[in-house]
Amino acid sequence: MALLAAGAIVAVGLTDRARATRELVQWNADQAVPTVALAPVSRGAAQQTLTLPGTLQAYTQAPIYARVSGYLKSWDKDIGAKVKAGDLLGTIDTPDLDQQLEQAKADLAKAKATAELADLTAKRWAALVASQSVSQQAADEKVGDSAAKRAAVESAAANVRRLEALTAFKRIVAPFDGVVTARTTDVGALINAGGGTGQELFQVSDLHSMRLYVQIPQAFASLLTPGVKAAFDLPQYPGRHFDATLVTTANAVSQASRTMLVELQADNPDGLLTPGTFAEVHFQVPSDANMVKVPATVLVPSDKGAEVAVLGPDGKAQLKPVTIGRDMGDSVEIVAGLTPTDKVIDNPPETLVSGDVVRLAGAGEGAGKVAEAAAGTTAKADR
Repeated sequence: MALLAAGAIVAVGLTDRARATRELVQWNADQAVPTVALAPVSRGAAQQTLTLPGTLQAYTQAPIYARVSGYLKSWDKDIGAKVKAGDLLGTIDTPDLDQQLEQAKADLAKAKATAELADLTAKRWAALVASQSVSQQAADEKVGDSAAKRAAVESAAANVRRLEALTAFKRIVAPFDGVVTARTTDVGALINAGGGTGQELFQVSDLHSMRLYVQIPQAFASLLTPGVKAAFDLPQYPGRHFDATLVTTANAVSQASRTMLVELQADNPDGLLTPGTFAEVHFQVPSDANMVKVPATVLVPSDKGAEVAVLGPDGKAQLKPVTIGRDMGDSVEIVAGLTPTDKVIDNPPETLVSGDVVRLAGAGEGAGKVAEAAAGTTAKADR
């Protein structure tokens, strides 16, 4: 009886050991199958917000240069002053120009006197021709001289008018209604005439409406056309939004940046918008109906470009090439290669290839029981 009992105990032990060995083999096989989790896949919205930096500029902005040389006698408007067209901004003292004008007037008077004498001489010689005291040739020469003297009068008069017109530029005036946004001169400063080469004296800006310039990426250039509405934010007014309308585009893409310059206009009734301000501009643009949004962690870089791992109905992974749209940091938009119904694997293993069998996390009895069976097998083997 003792021998039979001992044999039964040995048989039971061998059976348990065989079962544990099978469970260990199965556990090892399970460990060879990677456990994966699925990533959320959502369909793209009907519209998406495109946010880009922009720069505000005055509707009209004019640097004011001097047309005459001299010294600044006075300035009448400082920065921030509101002006009307024709308002006096400053006055230039022009002693050289004043003397040139006086000399031109004297030259005109001299030319008139000379012309009058030449005219009288021509008339006298014409009378002498009738009495045959002088030749017709001599009389004609006097008539020609009189005409030349009259032309000299016109030339001298034109020079006087030119200098008088320049004298009017001693008064620096505003070219249009606006605000003085710069004054770069002061009383007594030497002023040199000439726009561009001379010193800019004032700057006047029309701020009733503002121009907003934005560089649009090439991919969105065809979607943003004149008439499109936009909203923009300014750092100095947190929480406040302003409206603008796209009015024109450059119709050309920059080769350096692959962007297109567009111009928007925004009303500025309360004067809060100022030239040179940075703005964050928001456009609402239509999205591709087939576009899907996935976490950036699903992307698998390869020699062929970006790929994602998709779980098939047979439990095997399949790598699919995709086309990426917008990259938003923690998520990306896939414009081709993926559908909203695809089961996309999140953080796929680097060694994963198409056809590999994978197991979803939480889809089995778990590794705990298998590990427990493996531990039991080891204990029995020790006995």
